[in-house]
Amino acid sequence: MALAIAALAAVVATLGLLQGSLTATAYARPAPITFGRGHNLAPNQQTQPSMPPWEVYAPGAFTAQIPAGRSAVRVPILMYHYIRVPPDPASDRMGWGLSTSPADFRQQMDYLELNGYHPVTLTELRAYLTGKQSLPDKAVVLTFDDGYADIYTEAFPVLKRHRFKAVAYIVSGFVGRTGTNVAPDQVREMDAYGIEIGAHTVNHVDLTKSGGSLAYEVRGSKSALEALVGHPVLDFCYPSGRFNAIVIQAVRQAGFESATTTQSGATHTLDDRFTWSRVRVSGSESLADFVAGIQQVESGVPPTHVTPIRIERTYPLTYSPPLSESDKE
Repeated sequence: MALAIAALAAVVATLGLLQGSLTATAYARPAPITFGRGHNLAPNQQTQPSMPPWEVYAPGAFTAQIPAGRSAVRVPILMYHYIRVPPDPASDRMGWGLSTSPADFRQQMDYLELNGYHPVTLTELRAYLTGKQSLPDKAVVLTFDDGYADIYTEAFPVLKRHRFKAVAYIVSGFVGRTGTNVAPDQVREMDAYGIEIGAHTVNHVDLTKSGGSLAYEVRGSKSALEALVGHPVLDFCYPSGRFNAIVIQAVRQAGFESATTTQSGATHTLDDRFTWSRVRVSGSESLADFVAGIQQVESGVPPTHVTPIRIERTYPLTYSPPLSESDKE
């Protein structure tokens, strides 16, 4: 019995490692049972049966892939700001345009999952463009600017429910502002789950007019966020999309590996990684508008062969249905 429990625990633990917090359930099936030496003996003389291993397929093993090697790839980088009920456009036109209602956001994420889209991180996009890995079919990137409180209260639960990855651009100087921005523990929680944390300056200033504070706004945001999450922060986003050659140079020198703008587009290369374009998700758009914005995606190639992961077992596990009332008698 102890061996059975240990074997079951090993399978569960392994599946848990394969699943992680961002992937769908792993699939497993038991192979037919074969017996070791002594299989011609009488039943009471049988030795311990030799159990075949579980054959486990890692999550995503059957997903079509965009083969590495392309110098340019179409991956829509979606740009969100607030996930809240949009304000009255008559009194706050800008806030209305930057706001996606929670209901619309849920509908959009449902659409992505039901239609085979696969959110990835910017780190994965860079790795693809450097030839280090493939990308899943219909890859997109979900980005959230500014670090408003509702990325944690409204967006994060939906992302977790769908097991989606995303990128959160945090204004480091605004972290902890009660009622408006995310708290330090919330940033750490999202980071631990797998939301990629990016920098968005210290004070959300126009970097093209920041003068002598340019280095502080860029380097300072990187240092503050790295101290918060405990690892390098490699992605940057220009506040309000404003940048020039001097600003780009400051971002490069600070050690960032890519940066996004507010310019419209979905095709990216390694050479333009400090001016990557995005697809704006406006609070005024319908689901049809949202769908139109994500049509520029790459279709992957289905795998021709999938090799299962083999997990050794040491004891057979049997499952019996509950006894009926007649059986109990």
